[in-house]
Amino acid sequence: MSFPRWDDPASKHGTMVRGALWLVQVVGEGNVFTKDDLRKAFPGVSQVDRRIRDLRDYGWSIFTNTQDASLTPEDQRFVSAGVPVWNADARRAAAKKTVTAKERQFVMERDGFQCTICGIAGGEVHLDAANQVAVLAVAQRSVRGEDGETREMLVTLCKRCSSGDSEQGGSVGEVLGEFRGLDEVDRARFSRWAVKSQRGQTPLDRVWTAFRRLPAEARAEVVARIAGD
Repeated sequence: MSFPRWDDPASKHGTMVRGALWLVQVVGEGNVFTKDDLRKAFPGVSQVDRRIRDLRDYGWSIFTNTQDASLTPEDQRFVSAGVPVWNADARRAAAKKTVTAKERQFVMERDGFQCTICGIAGGEVHLDAANQVAVLAVAQRSVRGEDGETREMLVTLCKRCSSGDSEQGGSVGEVLGEFRGLDEVDRARFSRWAVKSQRGQTPLDRVWTAFRRLPAEARAEVVARIAGD
């Protein structure tokens, strides 16, 4: 089997992938390497130890002295390779897993019960389709980190965005025209959203999301109480 070179200066692979290739091409299965070896192989790269540990999520077996008593605290043993993470298709396939109810709840709470692409909240009606109510789910998306490494991450998506069926109409000019019509505060807020490619939540958003999550009877009670205040 042929591999990309771990030290190819033209490589666009992130540290985890280059580290995997280094283990295969330089260290070899069954052999020991040290933290100093890593630092020398990847000078100036922060958290290289962590990127090597990330390989365990892809079935790579790397022992420390807690699993192998013959090792010192500075040593690690490359026992065996797992998923060929330099192959994007193999990496994506390995990252897919069944999402547990606990994971789903955590991800949705983290994302404010809103689609991370279009920003719609669960139960809201799509503006361009009055007969379509947003249904949220948790799905895998490829996210590129600051270190250039692409990882699979669980995010909240509405059914339309996850299936790619959302309308792609509009234009750059239309967006910029709407942007210029915003006041200064909303311009700053939109700029933050655009940079992160994710909508943030205001206190009003959080109240609305909490309201939408209530059963119909409870929402009616809130409406009645608000009307009476």
